[in-house]
Amino acid sequence: MEDYLEKIYELMNDKGYARVSDIASSLAVQPSSVTKMLQKLDENEYVSYEKYRGIVLTPRGQRMGKLMKERHAMLAEFLRMLGVAEETIQRDVEGIEHHVSPRTLESLQALVVFFNTNPKALESFLQFQATESPSSEDPIARS
Repeated sequence: MEDYLEKIYELMNDKGYARVSDIASSLAVQPSSVTKMLQKLDENEYVSYEKYRGIVLTPRGQRMGKLMKERHAMLAEFLRMLGVAEETIQRDVEGIEHHVSPRTLESLQALVVFFNTNPKALESFLQFQATESPSSEDPIARS
């Protein structure tokens, strides 16, 4: 449900509207799956959805969509700070954001803010990581 809200929020902000076909192609799912989820989101008062008429985020849906988008951006920024490759970041963020507790997300957010306000601390960590992390040549470290 969260992926759908985030995508609808993003499409509405970028294009001014969100269509079933746009959501389906963005999330790589079938339009019928989008329609079913829109009905569920409508029942839970995240969107107002009428078939063939369009999708409107409710205030509750807008808040949740914005929260999902901000959480996604924060996790991506965190992984970037750690030097994770861009091609890995999106895949990892998708996995992390759905399997981490709110308390852990708060802690990660605090760490991002800390590193942003203390760049020397981040630099020290990255130097430590470069000298203390297992080598990328180590097959155990890669798994």
